[in-house]
Amino acid sequence: MAKRKIRIGDNTYNTLDYKDFSFLKRFLNSQSKIYPPNRYNVDAYSQRQIARSIKRARHMALLPFTVK
Repeated sequence: MAKRKIRIGDNTYNTLDYKDFSFLKRFLNSQSKIYPPNRYNVDAYSQRQIARSIKRARHMALLPFTVK
């Protein structure tokens, strides 16, 4: 089964990398919560990939779970 491309707005990406925390940080609000999909016009598949990458980055301590 071929992997689907991730579509964020008008841009398309082959993969999302959890190590690219500066890119993933724009999908978090000031309280480190993940924005809903309608904020950046992403489909359900792409939203799941974004959430998975953010959670992996949090686990590896690249992104915070909460703010101080």
